[in-house]
Amino acid sequence: MKIYGIPNCDTIKKARKWLDSNSLEYEFHDYKKAGVPEKHLRQWVNENGWDTVLNKRGTTWRKLDDDLKDNIDEKSAIQVMLDNPSAIKRPVLEKGKILLIGFKEKEFETLL
Repeated sequence: MKIYGIPNCDTIKKARKWLDSNSLEYEFHDYKKAGVPEKHLRQWVNENGWDTVLNKRGTTWRKLDDDLKDNIDEKSAIQVMLDNPSAIKRPVLEKGKILLIGFKEKEFETLL
């Protein structure tokens, strides 16, 4: 199981705490240090849609040019997330064929 995100994110902290308290082993991929693997990002977008993967609530999104935000599409959203991994909704969790975007405790309980 692999979890993607940034270590100082509150949602990542909650997800990791939940995984640890349930004795689930995982590998943590830090976007700040390792970036985001483009192949994985494209897979996440294909499976969930760019509008689910892109975090429009964060400061990274708010700092983007208004023209870009007003005209965003899949191609530009992917580029924004590649250039600014903190614009990806967190966490992203991969476990075999299971892919979870964001932390919802009930989803984690059911699927993990």
